[in-house]
Amino acid sequence: MDVLSSFALLARRMVPMLGGLAAAAFCLSFAPRGSLGPPWMLALLAALALTWVVLQPAATVRDDVLPALAVALSGLGLAVVARLSPSLAAKQQDWLLASLLLVLLAGPLLTGFRRFASIKYLWVIASLLLFVAVVLFGKEINGARLWIEIGPIRYEPIELIKLFIVFFLAAYLAETADVIADARPWSLRANLKYLGPLFIGWGASMAILVVQHDIGMATLLLATFATLLYVATRRLDIVLLGGAIFALAVLWAIHHFPYVHTRIAVWRDPFAHPLGAGYQASQAYYALAAGGPFGTGFRLGHPGFIPDVATDYVYAAFSEEFGLVGAIAILAIFLALVRRIFAVGLEQPDLYAKLLAAGLGATLGYQIFIIVGGVIGVFPLTGITLPFISYGGSSLVANFLLVGLVWAMSARPRAPVRAP
Repeated sequence: MDVLSSFALLARRMVPMLGGLAAAAFCLSFAPRGSLGPPWMLALLAALALTWVVLQPAATVRDDVLPALAVALSGLGLAVVARLSPSLAAKQQDWLLASLLLVLLAGPLLTGFRRFASIKYLWVIASLLLFVAVVLFGKEINGARLWIEIGPIRYEPIELIKLFIVFFLAAYLAETADVIADARPWSLRANLKYLGPLFIGWGASMAILVVQHDIGMATLLLATFATLLYVATRRLDIVLLGGAIFALAVLWAIHHFPYVHTRIAVWRDPFAHPLGAGYQASQAYYALAAGGPFGTGFRLGHPGFIPDVATDYVYAAFSEEFGLVGAIAILAIFLALVRRIFAVGLEQPDLYAKLLAAGLGATLGYQIFIIVGGVIGVFPLTGITLPFISYGGSSLVANFLLVGLVWAMSARPRAPVRAP
């Protein structure tokens, strides 16, 4: 009876991931011939994905749909990148392999996520060290210094910094939320005493904007910081003040950094210089328009006209070939993923875990909102990737770790099996 119940439990755990792998395999079946690696590589990726969900403590039950959604989205992303650039698809496969290996190895560490709160200032130190490394040794591309190169590997440390900032903010707010919430807005001493460390998140946003000229990631960190602060304290006055100061910093950056100024000018009127600075944005708008309601069909569009389409404008390429229906469908999948992350937070018994899940869900949700909004012209485009879909190893690794951590947080005791 024990063997049968163990087998049934294992089968239940594997069902969502098998569905995710089936969806990924279906997407990859449409990839151009020769754009993906050998079959054994894809089989290895599938085996690692199954191992990921199988190797969880037998006494617990987790939300196994979370890793399945991540795998399905990454399979779709790999197929899209293979269609856009076979050379980048090969690298994306390697990063996907690294991501799955990393979440497997980090599994025991992520399971003990509550220990992260005891080293909250270590996350700040690690973020500062990574930031200094980018400033000193970073490689500048298209006006932004975001990458560090070590041999053939190029990594974007800010993808890890965004997770470290959430770890710190969740731990600090869990200890001080009541005091900050009770402090009166006009009590300068009380606010500075407890809000000082919190503005590390706000300061990181400002530093990224000023030093790295990256509006997108700066906005992402600020939005996550503001969300966690409001969820923990309901202090709308602090959120508005931080947002106002950040807006002034953006205005200053527009007038002092040519890269930022160009981004804003292209957003306001991409057709003013259709063969110059506005070429990329205008071609993306043409692609969105060409897609119509149902798209041109996979591999029947012309996304190659968009420069850097596999990184910055992968959503435009997808929308051209799958239309408005496909564009909304992929957003629905992202919504399901973010919603499940927030649901995990609501089920947590302690404030720290609730804030940690809220911060991770906000980070992923804002990232999707910022890049999709930039592609369709709601606000200026930034260099943020579309999670799991765009080419980018740094983003892929960080987002798999994010999902792996929330999956570990979703664990709850398994109900005992009653004897007949």
